[in-house]
Amino acid sequence: MDLTLIERPTDLTNDWLTAALGAGTVTGHEFERIGTGQMSECYRVTLTYAEGESGPPTVVLKVAAADPNSRGTGLALGLYEREVRFYAEIAPRLEGPFAPCYHHAYDPETGAFDLLLGDAAPATVGDEIRGATPEQALLALSQLGRVHGPLLGDDALADAAWLNRESPVNQALLAGLWAGFSERFGDRIAPEHRQVCERLVEVFDEYLAGEAAAVQGLVHGDYRLDNMLFGEPGADRALTVVDWQTVTRGSALIDVAYFMGCALPDEVRRTHYDALLRAYHEALGEHSPLSLDDVRDGVRRAGFFGVMMAIVSSMLVEQTERGDAMFMTMLARHCAHVLDTDAVALLPAAAAPEPLAPSPADEGPHAHTDEELWNESWYFDFVDPAQGLGGWVRLGLIPNQERSWINALLCGPGMPTVAVNDLAAPLPADPARVRADGIDLGLSPTVPLQSYRVTLRAHGQAYDDPAGLLRGESGRPVEVGLDLEFTSVSTPYQYRLTPRYEIACTVTGTATVDGRVYPLDAVPGQRDHSWGVRDWWAMDWTWSALHLDDGTHLHGVDIRIPGVPPIGIGYLQQDGQPLVELTAVTAENAFAADDLPAAASLTLAPVGVRVDADIQGHAPVLLTSADGRVSRFPRAWAKVTTADGRTGVGWLEWNRNQP
Repeated sequence: MDLTLIERPTDLTNDWLTAALGAGTVTGHEFERIGTGQMSECYRVTLTYAEGESGPPTVVLKVAAADPNSRGTGLALGLYEREVRFYAEIAPRLEGPFAPCYHHAYDPETGAFDLLLGDAAPATVGDEIRGATPEQALLALSQLGRVHGPLLGDDALADAAWLNRESPVNQALLAGLWAGFSERFGDRIAPEHRQVCERLVEVFDEYLAGEAAAVQGLVHGDYRLDNMLFGEPGADRALTVVDWQTVTRGSALIDVAYFMGCALPDEVRRTHYDALLRAYHEALGEHSPLSLDDVRDGVRRAGFFGVMMAIVSSMLVEQTERGDAMFMTMLARHCAHVLDTDAVALLPAAAAPEPLAPSPADEGPHAHTDEELWNESWYFDFVDPAQGLGGWVRLGLIPNQERSWINALLCGPGMPTVAVNDLAAPLPADPARVRADGIDLGLSPTVPLQSYRVTLRAHGQAYDDPAGLLRGESGRPVEVGLDLEFTSVSTPYQYRLTPRYEIACTVTGTATVDGRVYPLDAVPGQRDHSWGVRDWWAMDWTWSALHLDDGTHLHGVDIRIPGVPPIGIGYLQQDGQPLVELTAVTAENAFAADDLPAAASLTLAPVGVRVDADIQGHAPVLLTSADGRVSRFPRAWAKVTTADGRTGVGWLEWNRNQP
């Protein structure tokens, strides 16, 4: 029979279970939710069989989260694919502490998956706060060695794209999360442990580069007690390790260090440290490329992984009293492990990193991956305060949906908002020339990273009430033309957190609406270019590109992801002075009843600048995802004033997801 994918436990049938298990004929089944996972859901299925036939009395069904946001995150981060493919492609080659898999299926388009696994019951779940006994630790590390040994240095792992996703955690992200963690826990963090964290944060990118040179193998990625079920009498296995969603290829000793650093209270770890390392090394097998000294040195270097995970994990999940206790226990034990092994001495000296810059080749299109929401966007904007005119243009390519977004909007006080919008335009063969229904858009770098030309001839619509764009209304027909040259007046800056660069510019040329020509003569503007997975419907943000009359350019974004502390990044450039990267951007916004922005203030750290925006023109867009989610995307240009009295102009953008 066709063993279709099971999305919910209510989809289970006796016939499906019979075929999947390949044992006795299932004549009845019941299920109950177990665990409290947010990204996935687990159910224990109790089975009855035809008379005289038998099979496992219970099994566990694991499926994707019903919550669309959690499911979207699991899909975007590759968590579902990795766990399914671990059980399908890797587990059959190994003997280790994981349940047998009777059925697996995965839909890469929707994120739906199922895993039908052997039950670990009766078993006791490990307790990260209480810690492991020496016997439990010996079992966990011996079993881990049996998983790692056959795959150390395995070239096939390097060829598996699903195991080699780039880590989303880099120095910029860790610094932002550490700021939130440090503020939340305050003096609960011991001074010596705070020093460990700060040293790691300031050199994290270099630390990661060093770990990439270690012997590579399979990494569980979250090998801790809360993911371990210790079998009791009657269980099929002495140990069952769950949640293989974070499995990846990397330095296998990360798992050892992560477990050693937190599973045991400090004194117990110190007493049994050598014996536990020997047990792991022996379990690797006689053909292991690692000596016992290699294991010891690698665990010493990898001890910082647990410090990083304590910071990152605590700031990415819902805050609870037990969770806080667990994360403080994790941090204290991992930091103690680092200090006991003098691993801080291995870190490079801290140095202020040089700002990143794009290459001329980055001006063109980039090769896309297979994620549905992979996107490449070119943005352009300008403000002419003398004429009271502002405008912005975007070309967004979404290759895996075979469509593109085209936006070009003009606005200002006393004039209607003029909009050219097509969010279902054909995917162009070359983004340098894009044609859609009534639209002819040209984009070309005249001199890469120095000057760029934008041309447009299009049928547009005019709106006396710009909020009509957010309501999906139609305006009256107008003809729109642009012929603009963007000339760089700042150093092109590439963000560390995401593949994106921005360049402050002056803009010269013409904008035309129904025959009226607006000449532009070196007015302030900017352009930016980004590529990668972009889910507009999974987070909110306030973005800005501001230009002060004294030649200062401010670019910043305040990102709000559900369950995650605010992330603020950006930079400040002043004529003749080095670029300053921002460590925090905080936006305070007010919106009118029509959902258009009424006022905004930005606070930028560490430069100590506060900016108040006086909105002059609205140019919003309504964004609807392929699965029906809606985000309101108001953009507006503003006159701005800093707390110290400087003035300027610029554009702000808000992404606002709708319930």
